[in-house]
Parts: sequence; C-alpha cells; structure tokens
Amino acid sequence: MASKKSELYFVFMNYDPEYERLRSHHRKRGGGNELDMYISKKHDEFLANTLEPGTYQKTLSLVIVDGFAVQITDEQANVLRSAKEVRVVEKNQELS
Repeated sequence: MASKKSELYFVFMNYDPEYERLRSHHRKRGGGNELDMYISKKHDEFLANTLEPGTYQKTLSLVIVDGFAVQITDEQANVLRSAKEVRVVEKNQELS
C-alpha cells in the first residue's frame, strides 16, 4: 500500500532539444538567466499538468541536469514515473 506521507523526490526529465540548446548557449556565452527561467517554468508547468494543485511542493529546479526536487507521496511518484517526459524518479536517501 502506497504511503500518503509526503517525501522528497528527485525527478529527472527526458531529452529536451530546447533545454540542450539553451544549456549549450549558456556554456559558450553566458545567458544563464534565460536557461534558469526556461527550466523552472518547464518543471512548474509539467507538475501543474500532471498532479493535483496543492498536493505537492517543488523545492528547486536543477538546471545542470534538467531535473527538480519535489515533496510528493509514493503514489504521486508513481504517476510521475509513468509520464513520457520523465526519465527517472528517485526518493531522496538521507545518509546517516
């Protein structure tokens, strides 16, 4: 049975040609602000279109790998895993 407790997951997205173009441009000439805005908006829109509003909390977007961290339940993680835009979903592992 899936837990209803919200936990931190990292979500990494599949290949996106626009992300790759902006990332390449950023490495060559700067322009990090455009890449930051694109990736944050992309992740926000993906979550808004995939999960119920108010049931998750994105904590950050990872520009270098086109991924993000989000507080979600196990059930929501499974929903994200089945999305065609997603490459991998992993629960945060705390080191002791």
